[in-house]
Amino acid sequence: MEKYYITTAIAYTSGKPHIGNMYEIILSDAIARFKRNHGFDVLFQTGTDEHGEKIEIKAKEVGKTPQEFVDEVSSEIRRLWDLLNISYDKFVRTTDANHEKVVQNIFKKLYDQGDIYLGEYKGLYCVPCESFFTETQLVDGKCPDCGREVKETSEKAYFLKLSNYTDRLIKYMEEHPEFILPVSRKNEMINNFLKPGLQDLCVSRTSFKWGIPVSFNKEHVIYVWIDALANYITNIGYDVDNSTDEFKKYWPVDVHVVGKDIIRFHTIYWPIMLMALGLPLPKQVYGHPWLLFQNDKMSKSKGNIMYPDDLVNLFGVDAVRYYCLHEVSFANDGNITYDLIIDKYNTDLANVLGNLVNRTISMANKYFTGTVSNKGVSEEIDSSLINLVNEVDLNVSKYIDEFNISEALTVIFDALRRCNKYIDETTPWVLAKDESMMDRLETVIYNLLESIRVLAVNLDPFLPDTSKNILKQLNTNDMSVTFKDREFSGMENEPLFQRIDKEAMLKEINE
Repeated sequence: MEKYYITTAIAYTSGKPHIGNMYEIILSDAIARFKRNHGFDVLFQTGTDEHGEKIEIKAKEVGKTPQEFVDEVSSEIRRLWDLLNISYDKFVRTTDANHEKVVQNIFKKLYDQGDIYLGEYKGLYCVPCESFFTETQLVDGKCPDCGREVKETSEKAYFLKLSNYTDRLIKYMEEHPEFILPVSRKNEMINNFLKPGLQDLCVSRTSFKWGIPVSFNKEHVIYVWIDALANYITNIGYDVDNSTDEFKKYWPVDVHVVGKDIIRFHTIYWPIMLMALGLPLPKQVYGHPWLLFQNDKMSKSKGNIMYPDDLVNLFGVDAVRYYCLHEVSFANDGNITYDLIIDKYNTDLANVLGNLVNRTISMANKYFTGTVSNKGVSEEIDSSLINLVNEVDLNVSKYIDEFNISEALTVIFDALRRCNKYIDETTPWVLAKDESMMDRLETVIYNLLESIRVLAVNLDPFLPDTSKNILKQLNTNDMSVTFKDREFSGMENEPLFQRIDKEAMLKEINE
């Protein structure tokens, strides 16, 4: 069985994630589920990043120890992942004892071989982003990433010699055009960061204590980039001298799915760490776009945050998953508002999908008391529908491999729309009036039921609960992705998605 190892960036435990943070997790879950359904041995890892000055400060503000603080936030993050039906296989925490031990071993190995050295850091530091910047990188004197104040910092620190590996990394990127997606981000990394020359990376701190201590110099804690990035290997059994069979099986990772804002760390710092450790590089890093609120990045300071549990309470899990996956494309940011969610819910989920399932099962019950088989009285219009439905899986697979999840969903919903059109074209209610056309009518209803079954299976990675619900209503558990001859019987009909009264719901939300 072919392996498929997929990871998300680990969530920072400074607070509760909003729906913009959740997009990456839902996206990765859809890919992991699709690969499992197609026979891959999938390992899907996510988790929480739990060290750093920001957490030390936040814990103090609320009168808790940093460990108590991250325990609470990590369990809240995990609750939200579970709420949104995320099928992760491993959930890493960077406060896990094994992770901490292996990170210390990695740091020591890199120090012993001369890739890490002790120096002094003078620079401008942004606490929320845990990043250093030069004067020229600031925007209006503030952090270029989050726009907050930076503070001048000077302290002794260990550095990772990035310059030792720059040329090798440029060569690797040029020889592996598929390494960074979208390709525009690869060009940005090479031209904006690698070719102008990299400054050595600060990899330890002395100004705070909440981190993994450097094993041979306890005044220093290991800085976020070595600590957090190493999770991708520590949690699958890597150690510098004695890695497990699990690590040998799953590394290199097939894809790191990360936000476009942290692609630099995953395509420059992380590959250089791996080169220094003598390990293969990730096969791909996909820097996905963002889900914005009214075309603006979500942040507490702007008061424009939507939380996933609030959205689930209003619309249900699969509607939230559908919106996020459909509205963010491969390379362009998506936009979310309550208006837009309600419109998408009513047009796609209630009208196209819910209406199709409801109409079809109702007709099967009305005309054939719920037992339908293929009578084979076919017309040309049937084969065009069947061919379209049979090709959905192949087309979805192509888009999944390109990380274009939005287009994969569009393929499925286009086929669902075609089914609705097929009802209008074959007019079952007219056929039912003519006794001599009953076999033709049964063939039409059969084609619709089998199309719905195949498309429900295609929907499983994206809307898992809805897919299971449809198959339950059809009284089948057949997960094949092409038409088969069968008999449908014992079907039950219950509405999948009830139309939302937009005005009433918006009034309720505003209140």
